[in-house]
Parts: sequence; C-alpha cells; structure tokens
Amino acid sequence: MSNDIHEFLREVLDKLQKIDYVKPEELPNIDLYMDQVTTFMDSQLASTKRHEDDKILTKTMINNYAKNNLLPPPAKKKYSKEHILALLFIYYFKSLLSISDIQNILNPITDKYFGNTDGLSLQDIYNEVFGLEHEEIQHILKDLAKKYKTSLKTFKDVPEDEAEPLHKFAFICMLSFDVYIKKMIIEQTIDKLAASSDTTKKSKRTSSKTMHKEKE
Repeated sequence: MSNDIHEFLREVLDKLQKIDYVKPEELPNIDLYMDQVTTFMDSQLASTKRHEDDKILTKTMINNYAKNNLLPPPAKKKYSKEHILALLFIYYFKSLLSISDIQNILNPITDKYFGNTDGLSLQDIYNEVFGLEHEEIQHILKDLAKKYKTSLKTFKDVPEDEAEPLHKFAFICMLSFDVYIKKMIIEQTIDKLAASSDTTKKSKRTSSKTMHKEKE
C-alpha cells in the first residue's frame, strides 16, 4: 500500500509540473477566425483537460463571452492576439468564478488596456502575471506534498484495507478547505474592486452634472 500511495503522489506532482501557460512567443502574430481560435486554444491547453473529450473553447462559448461583454468584439470576424489573451484569462478564471465576477475583474483591465499602444498593454499585463507561474508552482508542489503527508497520519486506528480511501478523503478535504478559503478571499477582493469602481463612476457622473449646471 505504501508504494501505491507514493506512486499516487508522484503522479499528481508530475502532472502539475507539466502544467504550463501559453508563452507570449507562442501567440499567433496574425488575426484568426473563430475556428482557428478554438483550434489554437485546444492545442495549447490540452494538458489542462480532465477528460480527453473535454472542450477547452467552443464557438458558443466565445459568442457568450461577447454577449456578456467579457470579450471585445472582433474586427471583421477576426480575433487579435489581445482577444486570445483575454480568452486565456477567462479560461483560467471560469473554473472557480461566476461570469459576473469575471466581468468585475476583467472588464476594467480590457477597458483600459485592450488595444492600448501608449504605455502598458494587455500583453504586458499577461507577461507580468504569468511570469510568476514557475515560482508559484514550486510553492504549490511543496504544499501538496506536505498536505498529503499529513493526510497519511489520519485514521491511525482503522484497518489497513480501509485506510487508503480515508487518507485520500482527508487529502481532498484539506485541499477543498484551502480552495474554499482562497475563493472567499478572491470574492471579497472582487467585491471591493466592484464597489470602488461604482464609487468612481458615481463621482464622475456627479462631477459631470455639476459642470453642466455651471455652464447653464
């Protein structure tokens, strides 16, 4: 059983080490039609699939993102490199956040930096954020190993044939609690961002009305 346990942990850690983000140099330098976008995303993010037949991105998804103002409209049915970057952010966010939460995170970024040629661009932001990935993965790998070793110390008094599933259950619970806490922090941060954005918009509207009255 000990060998099986260590093999399980090794498989988990090996899979995590293979996870990688789409490098800037791997992004297409030409605008793509929707079919080409879905093909590109599927090929680049295949390692993140849970099941072989899972869909990374579909035409319906892209249309829904556009309808929900998550994705700026394409130019003449073609999607630019910055559209791809926005879709990558959406892909990672959607695994744990609602559409409205993603809007509150992403819209201020795309509104200000999508298509920006003067100063910071969306690609600059992508490079900065995903450049942290390697170091963060190393921290996660160490934390996973620690949690798994802790889970093996649980249920010491149960029969050996019952221990392994209970150890894995304890491991799942520890990971779930970690995700739960981090998701709560993310949601609270998003709410503060949204509240701050609303305050700024109200302030601008009030200022605009005041200036209009003064002109009258």
